[in-house]
Formats: sequence, C-alpha cells, structure tokens
Amino acid sequence: MSERKLQVIPLGGLGEFGMNSMAFRYGDDIIVVDAGMMFPDAELLGVDIVTPDFSYLKENKKHVRGLVLTHGHEDHIGGIPFFLSELNVPVYGTDLTLAFVERRLEEHKIDADLHPVAAGDTIKLGPFSIEFIHVTHSVSACCALAITTPAGVIIHTGDFKIDLSPPDNKPFDLHKFAEYGKRGVLLLLSDSTNVDRAGFTPSERSVRPGLEELVRNADRRVVVSCFSSSTHRLQMVLDIAAATGRKVGLLGRSMLSTTEIAHSLGILQIPDSILLRPQDIMLNQPDKTLVLISGTQGEPMSALSRASCDGHKSLRIEKGDTVVLSSRIIPGNEKPIMRVINHLARRNANVYFGSRTPHIHVSGHGASEELKIILNLVRPKYFVPLHGEYWQLRKHIELASGLKDQGLEQCFLLETGETLVFDSKGGRKGDRVNVGRVCIDSGSLDDVVEDLVIRDRRHLAEDGFVLPIIAIDKLTGKLEGRAEVISRGFIAEDNKEVIAGARKILAKTLESSSAEERSDVGVMQEKIRADLKRYLAKETQRRPLIMPVILEV
Repeated sequence: MSERKLQVIPLGGLGEFGMNSMAFRYGDDIIVVDAGMMFPDAELLGVDIVTPDFSYLKENKKHVRGLVLTHGHEDHIGGIPFFLSELNVPVYGTDLTLAFVERRLEEHKIDADLHPVAAGDTIKLGPFSIEFIHVTHSVSACCALAITTPAGVIIHTGDFKIDLSPPDNKPFDLHKFAEYGKRGVLLLLSDSTNVDRAGFTPSERSVRPGLEELVRNADRRVVVSCFSSSTHRLQMVLDIAAATGRKVGLLGRSMLSTTEIAHSLGILQIPDSILLRPQDIMLNQPDKTLVLISGTQGEPMSALSRASCDGHKSLRIEKGDTVVLSSRIIPGNEKPIMRVINHLARRNANVYFGSRTPHIHVSGHGASEELKIILNLVRPKYFVPLHGEYWQLRKHIELASGLKDQGLEQCFLLETGETLVFDSKGGRKGDRVNVGRVCIDSGSLDDVVEDLVIRDRRHLAEDGFVLPIIAIDKLTGKLEGRAEVISRGFIAEDNKEVIAGARKILAKTLESSSAEERSDVGVMQEKIRADLKRYLAKETQRRPLIMPVILEV
C-alpha cells in the first residue's frame, strides 16, 4: 500500500491580491480554506468580478469534505456563490462571516449547508481536525486555523494583526499559537500584506482621537466613509457621533446591510435615537449631522461617488462640509479615488483621507515585527508566506530565514497552482494543478466571460472595428449596389480615402472569386477579412476587428 501524502494546493491568492483560496488534501479527503474574489484590473474590460478557477475541486468533488472560512472580507468569501454552484459541501465560519455569506447567497438564490462556529471550537472533516483561533483584524470575528492532519499540524493565520487592546476587548489569542508551537507545527502559512512595514501596526483604538478631533472641530455636516465591513470603525464613528451630539445617517447598500447584520448579532451597538432616515439627512441641522457612507475606493456607482457630484437623492455635499475617508487606497484605485476627492473639493468641502491625514486610519494587517512574533511562537518546521504579491512573499521568506536556529528547516515560495507535498521524506514542491481565473459579468453565475471575449474587448478598445457590408445576388453571385464600409473607434469618419480604398478592395475580392466561392457565405467572409486586414494594416498600421456582413438578395 502506497504511503499517503499531505498536499497543500493554492487555488488563488499567492502572488496576487484577492481570490484567496487554499485546498488541503490527505489521501482521498480534501478541505478548502476560503473562496475569495477580486475586482478586475483595467485590462479586463467589462468584467465585474474575478474568482478562482475551481476546476481541480470539480474534478475531485467526491473528495471535498467542506469549506472552512477565516473571516468575512470579499477577497476571502466573495467567490462562495460560484464555489457552491459547483460543489455542494458544508461551510464553516463564525456567525458574522456566515451572515455576510448568506447575504451573497440570497442574491444568487443558492441554498447552502452553513455551520456556525466560534473561536475555540474544533470541527472534524475526514482526517482533518480544525481548531478556530481568535485573531484581530479590521473586521470582527476573525479566526486563524490550526489544522491537525495525520502528517502534522498546519497553522493558517488568515488575515491578522496583533492588537492587544482592540475596541471589542477581545485580544489576539497569542497563547493558543504558543501552545501549538510547543506541541510542534509542521507548516505555517502566514499573511504577508504589510511585511515591508517596520515595527507594529497601531491598535484600532489609536484612530479614535484623530477622528473625534475632526468631528468636534467641524462647523457643519460630517461625512465619514470607511469599509462597511470594518465593524470596529463603524462602532467608533457611532460612539463619536453620540459623544458630539450628532445624529447619524447611513447611506450605501453595503453600509446598510453590514450595520443591520452586525447589530442583529450584537457586534454593533447603536445608541438610542441616533439614526436618521436617509430622507431626513438634509433636513437635519448640519452641525448636528454625521453621515456614514460607502464608497471609499471611488467606485463609480457607490453612494460617495454619486454624492460627490450631486447625484445622490439623500445627500448633497455643501460648502464647509467635512468629508473623511477613513480607509487606505487599494493599489490600482488611485485614479477613481482622486476623482471623487476632486469633485468634493469643487463643492468647497474640507476633505481628509487616510494617506494624507495622520491617525484617521490604521491597517488591519500586521507589520514585520508582528509577523516575526508569529514565526517565533509557532516555530514551524516549514513556512509558506500567504496573501501578497510575489515581492511581498519573497520579503516574508527573507524575514523568516533568520529563524533557522529555532527549528525552521525550509521556506517555500509558492504561487497559485504550485503545490507542496509532505510525506515521510519531508516537504517538497509537487506537481502543478490546473488553476486560473474566471471572469464574471454583472455578478451572475451564468455570465462567465471567456478569455476570447476579453481578448476581443481589448482588441475593440485598442483598434476599433470595421463592418464591411455587401449584398450579393444569390442567383448570379454579382455585387448588388455599392459595397459599404462602416467603422467605429478605428479612424476618423472624414478619412474618406481609406474607406473608399476599402470599398474597392471589397469589390475586387468579389470579382476575383469564383462562382462557387461567391455562393459560400463563410468562404467569402474569410476572403474579405483577409484582404481588408492586409489593406488596412498597410494603410493605417492598425489591426481593427473586421466583421464582414454578406446579404444574399
């Protein structure tokens, strides 16, 4: 009987930000940790969201025992509807995490087998025993995972920072990490987001004085935008509003949904009589009003974006209003965020944002000294950095390499699709698995965008298209009337010489074709496409998308 191996299979999130998903396999049993998504970059034209390609799991669906979640951020749970549409397995997570998941599943009309757990709980899935360990992050109810397997213990930190005085008074559980370190840990998988930042990430509590000072000094309405999932930050703003005698309006679908969920679970405490209905925000006295609004990343249809250019029905930004963006700028979102800030400035608002104003935002990820603490407590035999771009993963390995005197045998720098195998011979890289990304339009399970479609969209965006139209007498095969050429996004409409030349090429192609060729629409379309492609490339040095239309009359 061959020896069973433990396999670590990254399906997304290594060497990239977003789409976090990791499978663990022992023999014929597989568990999956997280199923995230990411927002597309500018190259993915018309795509709304991107999820991991779960082909490997679909091919092995009879072996998948469950999906285990670390926390409720979209880059860890946003792909769950697409995951569950292919795999009907139980899902485990904390109350808040599962509440966020349920909201997404309702949008897609998917029923799921959801199992709430709490920090300190242990579940068993096949040969895997998984303990949930409380960690602190920018959203409540986050957990690291201690996964006990027949080959040894794996610690998966999820996203974390070591906050020993968090607003909810539930500090990071360092003791549990130390316990596992004493017992012996085979593999540590750890968050790398802030590996390049020296020292420690400040506590979430450190944000309050700066925010409160801005609110107290404001003469008029205060508008605060933060990530709606940042439940600690929401609580802080509500408490500041109560302390300064302001009523609070909530704007934005995600803001309303999150506050409702967090309040129903007892995570968010809303002071009595503090809330304003959206329609009453502009009626309330400005110096007694605070608005919590979604849209920190400048999303075009977000509540903040619409309000910044007088497009929101419930809020109008006026001269002297204070707008606070209590968030970081996610790389790639600089332009839309600055566009919103400029719109706000045009309305003579006083704008403060995280990267330019001290003490109104702190990260939810640990800096280098916190990453060292976890490495020192866990003292793993093997180490793999998670959650970062390639340069961050490499820097995390450099950080860990100084701990080899504490039992660390080897570090592995994995990218999505590269596997790790453990057996009696130790740990080593295994075979690659088939991974990739799935591009989705309009958030629908049915609207998967193929790579060919993306390529065509990019082609259209760069070179436009040309529509040659001819009518052929189906009895004689001769051209009826004049060939037409319509273009969009290719050349200026007044460039008559190129268009006239294209018409001549059409006529010449038809004339030089045999009667048999002219009777075959498919053949004629290919001949027209080839002849026009050569002509247009020579005349314009561009390669538009050419879509011949042949009408038989």
